[in-house]
Amino acid sequence: MVFLAIIIGVVLFILSVSVKANNSPLAKSSSFLRFAGVLVIALGLASSMFKQIDAGKVGVQSLYGSVQPDVLESGLHVINPLLDVTDFDIQTQNYTMSAIHSEGAQEGDDAIRVLSNDGLEVVIDLTVLYRITPADSPKIFKQIGVNYTDKIVRPVTRTRIRDNAVYYDAVALYSTKRNEFQQRIFKSIEDDFKKRGLVLEQLLIRNINLPASVKLSIESKINAEQDAQKMTFILQKEKQEAERKRVEAQGIADYQRIISLGLTDKQLQYEQIKAQKELAASPNTKIIFMGKGNAPMILSDK
Repeated sequence: MVFLAIIIGVVLFILSVSVKANNSPLAKSSSFLRFAGVLVIALGLASSMFKQIDAGKVGVQSLYGSVQPDVLESGLHVINPLLDVTDFDIQTQNYTMSAIHSEGAQEGDDAIRVLSNDGLEVVIDLTVLYRITPADSPKIFKQIGVNYTDKIVRPVTRTRIRDNAVYYDAVALYSTKRNEFQQRIFKSIEDDFKKRGLVLEQLLIRNINLPASVKLSIESKINAEQDAQKMTFILQKEKQEAERKRVEAQGIADYQRIISLGLTDKQLQYEQIKAQKELAASPNTKIIFMGKGNAPMILSDK
């Protein structure tokens, strides 16, 4: 922009000199053209001396291809009008590689396909959360450029995941070793990013898809384990119930044994008389005497 203003100003200045020297009908306007040329140059230089950096960004300065080591923080700055300033986003950024067409950073199926230790193809959906180190933005601009996502983030992530997946079986990646695998690839990717001025904040494994045959095998195994656990529970419950019944039967037997040892003929006769007395007190009871020495028969309408 500044160069365009300078060119326009110079053209106006030369035009004013030319019309005055040739006694052109426009000679009376030469002073105006000269003033306009100087004004355009001054405005161009003045506008280029001020640079605003938005929040969450830093400015990398370069002069004719030479990158300056200092960065411009967010805010308004007065700079050399000949400097070219490139903005770099230092906020958290995310890059998603997914099998679902509408979710990934690139169109189509962009999931990562890897071979596990047992030779099976595993499909991984992943999201990378990262940011730029502000002080390293001049180095990134000089060595990588502004397209660091496609040059560093994407290829490094995909390569490190493939390199580490070969240490795990497909089923282990899907189940027991998933967290371990995530921590392992996080460490390797973090080291690579750090060397290039990037900070890896988080690595999110969104989904791990196994071949259909392996999925079916896992589901069958899980169902079998659930059935075994259910049967174990039933057996334990039956065992507890049998133990309860045994204890109850033992208690009854002990009670009967104690009663049988403690009862005498006189006590039994006393209990019989007491029961007959209670029945005889009822108004609906009829007493029939069976003979001498025999206990009376008591009939009750109740």
